[in-house]
Amino acid sequence: MENLLFINACVRGERSRTLKLARRFLEGYQKAHPDTVITQRDLCAQRLQPQYPEVLAERDELWAAGKLDQPMFEPAREFAAADKIVVAAPFWDLCFPAVLKIYLERISVTDVTFGYDDQGAMVGLCRASKLLYVVTRGGNYAGTDLEMGTPMLRALCAMYGIPELITLATEGLDDVRQDKQALLDAALLRADALAGEF
Repeated sequence: MENLLFINACVRGERSRTLKLARRFLEGYQKAHPDTVITQRDLCAQRLQPQYPEVLAERDELWAAGKLDQPMFEPAREFAAADKIVVAAPFWDLCFPAVLKIYLERISVTDVTFGYDDQGAMVGLCRASKLLYVVTRGGNYAGTDLEMGTPMLRALCAMYGIPELITLATEGLDDVRQDKQALLDAALLRADALAGEF
C-alpha cells in the first residue's frame, strides 16, 4: 500500500488558493490510486518549534544517545518513510512561509532523512520517488533569481535522495491585468492531468 505525505504550509487556511489547488490534485490522485493512504501534516495546526538553542540542545542530546525513536524525530521519520510527497506552500517573500522552513529544518536529521557514506559523501535516506511542490504566486517569477522556493526544495530533494521534483504552479494571480479566475481554472485542470501521472 502506497503512502503519500501531504505537507500543508498554507497559512491562510481555507482562503488559500494554493490549498485549493493542492486539494484538487489530491482528490484526483486518490481517485486514480484508491489504495493510497494520504497522510496530512498541517504545519499551522501542529506548530513545530523553531530550532531555538534549547530545542537544538535537546535534539543534539537525543541524537548523540541514538534515541531517534523519540517524538522530536517523528516528523523526520514520517517524511523518510513516505512513498510520495506533496508540499503545498504559497509564494511568500520570494520563497515560502516560515512554517515550511521550520519543518524542513526539523526533518533534516542525520541517519533519518540523510546520512554519509564511508567516504564522507552525503547519501539520501528517504524512500519517496517524487516530491510535488504546489505553489501559487501573485506575480510572474518562475525561472528567475527572485524565486527561491523551487531551488531550495530541489537541493533538499538531492540531499534527501528524492530523485524527482515536480512543480505545479500558477502565477500572476494578483496581476490586475490578468483574469485571475481563468488562471486558477487552468491550474486546476493541470492538477487533474497531473493526478493521473504522478
